[in-house]
Amino acid sequence: MIFILLNSNEPIYIQIIKHFKIEIIKGNLKVGDTIPSRREFAVSVNVNPNTVQKAYKEMEAMGIIKTVKNQQSKITDDVEILNLIREEFIKESLGSFLKEMKSIDVKKEEIIKIINENY
Repeated sequence: MIFILLNSNEPIYIQIIKHFKIEIIKGNLKVGDTIPSRREFAVSVNVNPNTVQKAYKEMEAMGIIKTVKNQQSKITDDVEILNLIREEFIKESLGSFLKEMKSIDVKKEEIIKIINENY
């Protein structure tokens, strides 16, 4: 069973892509792992199959998944792409956080202190 908490703040296909990226980062999906078919995934998360198709097509274009004719899609075997997914996710999340902190004039030293105390 697949669980994704969908929201109305961004397109569903983007949320599906993020779901797969997070599962890769967490190690739940690894090189060569088979992912659910488009139809199975759509039924499992209760979304339109066309939406899942769009997400899978985007992930193929990004090199995250590979689909061989008449077979289920698999996570790429390109470890460099998987490492980039992790790095991009960290940079994006950190960038958003830092932008927010700067907007309320939190100093770098204070952020570092809080991180050291809580991480």
